[in-house]
Amino acid sequence: MEVTAMMCRTLKASMRAACSLLLFVMAPAGLAATVGVPGELAAGLARYALATDRVAPALGLADSIKGESASFLGAQLLLSSGRTDQGLAELRQVANGQHHRAEAALILGRHLLAGDQPSEAEQWLGKAVRFGFGETRQQASYELAELARRAGRTDRAGRILAGMEEGYWAAVGYLNLSSDYAREDLNPSRALVALRVALAMAEKDGVGERSRHLKSRLLVRAGYLAYQNGEHDKAIGFLDKIPLDSYSTPQALYLHGLALAAKGNHRASMQSWHRAKKYPLAYPGVAEAWIGMGRGFDLSGYLGQAGEAYLAANAAYESERVTLRKLADRIRQQGAYKTLVEDARDSDLEWFLADSRTLTQPRMAYLLEFVEHPDAQKSVRRVADLVQLARTLERQKGDLAVFIQALEDQLATLGTERGGAASTLKKKQESLETALERLAGANLSAEQKRQMRRMSETLSMSAKSLKELGSRIQKRPSVLRQQLREARALKAQTTGLQDQLARLRQQSEERLNRRALDFVAEQDRQMAFSLDKTEQQIAHLYEYLALENLQETKP
Repeated sequence: MEVTAMMCRTLKASMRAACSLLLFVMAPAGLAATVGVPGELAAGLARYALATDRVAPALGLADSIKGESASFLGAQLLLSSGRTDQGLAELRQVANGQHHRAEAALILGRHLLAGDQPSEAEQWLGKAVRFGFGETRQQASYELAELARRAGRTDRAGRILAGMEEGYWAAVGYLNLSSDYAREDLNPSRALVALRVALAMAEKDGVGERSRHLKSRLLVRAGYLAYQNGEHDKAIGFLDKIPLDSYSTPQALYLHGLALAAKGNHRASMQSWHRAKKYPLAYPGVAEAWIGMGRGFDLSGYLGQAGEAYLAANAAYESERVTLRKLADRIRQQGAYKTLVEDARDSDLEWFLADSRTLTQPRMAYLLEFVEHPDAQKSVRRVADLVQLARTLERQKGDLAVFIQALEDQLATLGTERGGAASTLKKKQESLETALERLAGANLSAEQKRQMRRMSETLSMSAKSLKELGSRIQKRPSVLRQQLREARALKAQTTGLQDQLARLRQQSEERLNRRALDFVAEQDRQMAFSLDKTEQQIAHLYEYLALENLQETKP
């Protein structure tokens, strides 16, 4: 993985150099030093590129950015281009300066955390908290709380979270803290208190979609803990608040049914499980809901319907195992990125912007469940970045081909018309000078004489320009030939980058394929386990019915 990451950074650095050379070659000779976007626009374009994670087109802007943010944005572009050491050195200078020091310290802290250097990371994150404000301060405080929590210092993590402003990052911190409390304590009271605080914090998040998703996860966790503690009414209260178009909805419906069944309301519990059955089996809680339907009929005394429900669940699990085998075959044939990501995207929108109806699509369900794991997210992201780089290189190569053809055509034209245009202009200049001399001897008014003087000055300036034109025409072929050599060299360099990129993409896709196949195999094992449970339930039911029949036949 480290070798692949290093090759990616090298490739990005080469891309930046290639883009810069392309800009230089295609610019007019007098603009080579200031080519590109005006300085007042470069900073905005760099921010947009960093915010949307489409950095490749903006890599040539680093030297054009002016103002207080120049060093900070340049350092981020360096990091994005793979020049990590240089980018980190720039960030340290920014963090020790006056402008953007909190943002730079936060980026440094996160980079050091990823590099397993928690002590130095804590120092930079502390600086980000001291000098930062708003989202920057909240993110840095969250990272410090997570650092303390992972070290087992939950009390310190709680104190840090208590000092944070209400919002998303505090809510996530309390969510993670509740997980530790639930794992350490036999009584879930502390965990439930932490979840209630997290819910209150999430209410203050200004990003609506993010807040809604987080609240759904918090409510599911709170409902589960309350159910485990025997507080069924409290669990139902939490789970009732989850919207039906959330990723957490299937699991919430299953838990909702469990809580109702624990209260003896089997009819209502089966209604919840019936709604959960409408979702793909990839989601947590759906497979259990199928079994729950049979159990609900059994406890209600409808043994015939219970047997039918178990058989229906059995058939659903068998069908899902067939689907998983087909999915695994497609991953082996087409690759995981094509099968799980590209084919799951909406025709007009990115997959994560599609509406809630896509939650009921099986392939989307497996994609969402797959990318729940951080390592899977990284693998998908790496392949997606390489795909985007491949498109950028292909587009650049096409632009270079057009540019090279234009240069070759211009050289051919100059070869056939060399000096012709200058000679024609010189003859016209001479004829105008002769006509002006003839008019000079005529009887002219004062106004006409002034006009003649102005015309004479104009002809004198044009004669000087014509003399310079000749020398420029003589130099033009050499300039074009130099640009042609540079463009051809850049095209060859782009071809080399494409070959290197193809190797990196193959390695990344193979790693993603292995991870996806392991995920599909695990899903298949879960379906096999659920299938075994339904078969056991069917066997127990038949055994019970057989015993009942024996009892009835006895005199």
